[in-house]
Amino acid sequence: MFSKILIANRGEIALRIIRTCQKLGIQTIAIYSEADADSVFVRQADESYCVGKPPVNQSYLNADEIIRIAKRGGAQAIHPGYGLLSENAAFAKKCIDEGIAFIGPSPEIIASMGSKIEARKKIKEAGVPVIEGIDTSLDNEEEAIIAGKAVGYPLMLKASAGGGGIGMQLVNSEEELRKAFAGNKKRAESFFGDGAMFLEKYISEPHHIEVQILADTYGNVIPLWERECSIQRRNQKVVEEAPSPFISEGTRKKMLEAAVKAAKHIGYFNAGTIEFLVDHEQNFYFLEMNTRLQVEHPITEEITGLDLVEEQLKVAFGERLSLTRSDVHRKGHAIEVRIYAEDPITFFPSPGKITNFQLPQGEGIRNECAIEAGSQVTPFYDPMIGKLIAWGETRNEACIRIKKALENYKIEGIKTNISMLIQTVSHPQFLVGYTTTQFLSDYYLPQKTTAK
Repeated sequence: MFSKILIANRGEIALRIIRTCQKLGIQTIAIYSEADADSVFVRQADESYCVGKPPVNQSYLNADEIIRIAKRGGAQAIHPGYGLLSENAAFAKKCIDEGIAFIGPSPEIIASMGSKIEARKKIKEAGVPVIEGIDTSLDNEEEAIIAGKAVGYPLMLKASAGGGGIGMQLVNSEEELRKAFAGNKKRAESFFGDGAMFLEKYISEPHHIEVQILADTYGNVIPLWERECSIQRRNQKVVEEAPSPFISEGTRKKMLEAAVKAAKHIGYFNAGTIEFLVDHEQNFYFLEMNTRLQVEHPITEEITGLDLVEEQLKVAFGERLSLTRSDVHRKGHAIEVRIYAEDPITFFPSPGKITNFQLPQGEGIRNECAIEAGSQVTPFYDPMIGKLIAWGETRNEACIRIKKALENYKIEGIKTNISMLIQTVSHPQFLVGYTTTQFLSDYYLPQKTTAK
C-alpha cells in the first residue's frame, strides 16, 4: 500500500480521507489556502503546506503547485476528493506523467465522461437506455431550434461540460429556447471553458437515482446498491438516502445491471457513480457518470459496512477487488442531509464566524464535518460545512433519527439551512418515500430565521 498520499482538497472530505489513511497507517499531506490555515483538516494531517491565496484558482486549482508540493513531500499518490480537480483529466494526466498515482480512473475515462454528449454516445453503445435527445453539439440558436422541433417540447437545454445545474434550463417552447440558448451557452463557456450545448427530452416527475460502483483494473465491477438523490435546490442535492424507497426490487435489479454494463463497456476502474433519471412508471435513463467519490458516499458505507476511500486506495495501488457482488449485503436504511451556511429563504451563502458549535450524537448518527467553534466560513468556497447521516434498521427509524439529530444540531453566528432540512424530513411526502426533483419547489415553505 502507499506509504504517503497528498489530499488535493479541503474541509470535511479532506478530513474524511485522513481518517481512513490513519486507519491504514498511511501518512497524509494536506494543502491549504491562506484562508484555511487554521482549519481542522490542516492540523489532523501529518504534514501541511500552503498552496496559495484564498481564491480557488490561486490555490486548490493550482495543479502545478499541488504536484510540486506532492513531489517535495514524497507523496506516492494524490487523492482529489470531490469537486475542485477531482474530474479534471489534465490534472490526472499531470500526476501520472510526474510518476504520482492518481486515485481515480484514467484521464481518458474522465475526459470521455466529462462531456455529457460523449457520455451519452458511449453509454448508448453499451445498450443502456438514455433520454431521447440530440447527440451532437449545438453551435448556434438556429441549430437548437431545428433540434428542438425534432425532439419535441418540453426540453432540457444542457451544457455538455456542465455540472451543478450551470448552463441547464427547462424550455417549454421555441420562444423559451431562443431566450435561453445564448445565456446558457455563455455561462457554460465562463464556468467550464466549453460552450457546447445539447438538448434532451424533459422527463416529468423525475426521480434522481444513482448507482455506486467499485471497479478494479482487472475488469471486475460490483454495484453497491443505489442512492435516492431527488431532493435538490438549484440542481444541487441536499438530501440523499440509500436504498431508494421509490423503486421496486425488479427495477433495482435492472438498474444495477445497467450500471455494471456501462462501467465495463468504458473500461472503468476505481469508485464511480452511474446516475439515472427515473420517471413515475419506473422507466430509467442514463443521466451522467461521476468519475470520483460522491459527497453522499457515507450512506452507501452505512448500509454496506464498507470504507469506500479504503477501496479506492487499494484499486489505485493496483490490487484486485477483494469483494465479489455476493459479498456485499445491504443492511438497514441511511439518510444524509447536507448542512449549508446559507440563508434558508434565499439559499444565498451566509459567511461569518461560528460562535457556538455542537454536533448531535446518538445511536446510528454519523457526522462528517471539519469545523469547530471559532471557525470562519469564508465566501471563497462552497458553503457546505458538513454532512449529517442517520442509519436505522428501517427507513422509519432512520427518519426519526435524522429529524431528532437535526433538532439537536447547534450552530450559532451564521445562518444555516437546518430549519429547511427539518421541514423536509418531517414532510408527509418525504415520510412516504415519494420525492421528485421538484420536491422543494412544490412543498418547501421558507420560514424566516435570524443568526443567533
